[in-house]
Amino acid sequence: MPHLTASADARRIAGGEQLGFGVPGYAHPLLAPAEWAELARPGTPLHWAVLNIADGPGSRPDPHCLEAAGRLRNARERALHGEAPDDTVRASGGRLLGHLDLAQGERPFDELIADARSFIDWYRIGGFYLARCPADRPGLPAVRRLTGTLHALLAESDSADGGGRLVLGHGTHPYPGYAEAADQLVTFQGPWTDYRWSQVAEWTADYPPERFAHFVHGVPRTHLEEAMRVARWQGAGTIFFTDRNDRDGRSGQSDPFAALPSYWDEIVSRIGPGISE
Repeated sequence: MPHLTASADARRIAGGEQLGFGVPGYAHPLLAPAEWAELARPGTPLHWAVLNIADGPGSRPDPHCLEAAGRLRNARERALHGEAPDDTVRASGGRLLGHLDLAQGERPFDELIADARSFIDWYRIGGFYLARCPADRPGLPAVRRLTGTLHALLAESDSADGGGRLVLGHGTHPYPGYAEAADQLVTFQGPWTDYRWSQVAEWTADYPPERFAHFVHGVPRTHLEEAMRVARWQGAGTIFFTDRNDRDGRSGQSDPFAALPSYWDEIVSRIGPGISE
């Protein structure tokens, strides 16, 4: 039983929140065609997926990434505008987010904005994932400046319906002020051996589950239900669980989140079909 420090919040105890997937970033579509195809499969409860070509948008538009982005965007359009049957099995409604590496606050503001404009112009993304985002209080003003500018860029874009979505990839609980700087925070990223005994910051109880995401690798199939209970108890609405580890020879990737978990179909069925707002 994981050791938790959350306050007695009814939404965590009830465990009835609808979970959905956030995909930190699959491998290039040429290397991971099955993964990218699954994102647009009808009924996949996808909240968002990250497009990362070369720690950013790359130097020029990539035709394979353009195709993958178009398929996901079309699936979202069908789901949101009623072209697919309006029942419990709907097309995925997830957004495509561009990957911006903040390098713990070391990357120049102008460089990040240039990458953001390329993502918007080339791939018509619906938001941004800010990887390696600072988590301490001194880093907050610069992140607020960046997210404010990104929101303005997305608002001007015809592809970012609803103003777009910004996700801060801390990977740990940040200073509470970050919760007001973006739409969602990644407050855990790491192995199952840490996650199952993890603690949740009490301040997170003031926010709904859609404000938090957890990414966990090395989750055995036999512990899937337990992992989902931890996510619900800790108030996370977006998850990505995988049995792959950070040095997994099966996929040839050092990133455990770059490929599908072996139990993908099972975890999709456990969560159930859904659509992101």
